[in-house]
Amino acid sequence: MVQSLKIGIWSGLKTTWTLGKIIFPVTLIVAVLQYTPVLPWIIKLISPLMGIFGLSGDAAIPIVLGNFLNLYAGIAGILSVDLSVKEVFTIAVMLSFAHNLLIESSVAVKVGVKVWVMILVRVGLAILSALFINLVWHGGHETAQYGMIAPQDEQLSGIWAIAWHAVEKAALGVYQLAIIVIPLMVGIQILKDLKVLQWFSRMMAPFTRILGMKENTSTTLAAGLLFGLAYGAGVMIQAVKEDGVSKKDVTLAFIFLVGCHAVVEDTLIFVPLGIPVLPLLFIRLFTAILLTLIVGFIWDRREIAKNNIQNAFER
Repeated sequence: MVQSLKIGIWSGLKTTWTLGKIIFPVTLIVAVLQYTPVLPWIIKLISPLMGIFGLSGDAAIPIVLGNFLNLYAGIAGILSVDLSVKEVFTIAVMLSFAHNLLIESSVAVKVGVKVWVMILVRVGLAILSALFINLVWHGGHETAQYGMIAPQDEQLSGIWAIAWHAVEKAALGVYQLAIIVIPLMVGIQILKDLKVLQWFSRMMAPFTRILGMKENTSTTLAAGLLFGLAYGAGVMIQAVKEDGVSKKDVTLAFIFLVGCHAVVEDTLIFVPLGIPVLPLLFIRLFTAILLTLIVGFIWDRREIAKNNIQNAFER
């Protein structure tokens, strides 16, 4: 047990250092951007496009905040404007697929997933889901009633005040990462030593095989489903090194988690907005499974075609 603790803590510290080098500077930059004309300019730029999704121009505020920052910032943006139930639900689905893009896409690079793949899939899912909801749902026009007060950031002025606030926020981001990742790594190491993960992998094997992945991807999927992309990436980094997870399985796992991750937190967080959260969860889960199956099928067909071409040349 003592050895498991040592190995787990050391793995957690290394993972925190690896991800912290991404999270700290990105959070620092985005925190500063909040107090510049950049975010308002982007909001103004995309406001006219909101009508395509059946949204008012004000919907650009939570969408931009959520994509640049996180879901909490996006929800604060929702609470700051008057929107219909349908609009809130549409934004919630969009942000479930695409939020915190800068950090979570940067983290993906550490496990070998290309940034453009992450951004294309996440933004693409957000756009397609919004178009689909606008097409099939003709209700929800009543004004949304919120069950909580929006958390407002303190208004700051002065370069040093803003800079200090940004440093605090970036440091807090790394701290929050550490207090989740280190115990998570310790727990996983203990489960490994007790052979529990082997049993879990066998139980998950049918599901991971259906999705086109091997058994050793199950821990990664579970971590991402429960803790999210950033924290799940910590487990994935370790899995790639120790369990020999292939590039294909890493990519498929991340594509699945793009559609459906942090299922408890990212679902319950929308409850106070008065929208139906179970359909939100089912949309995410169904999309994740379908998208992973499609990508896995295309990947397999490409590999078969590539092997056929190589065999033809060898003859």
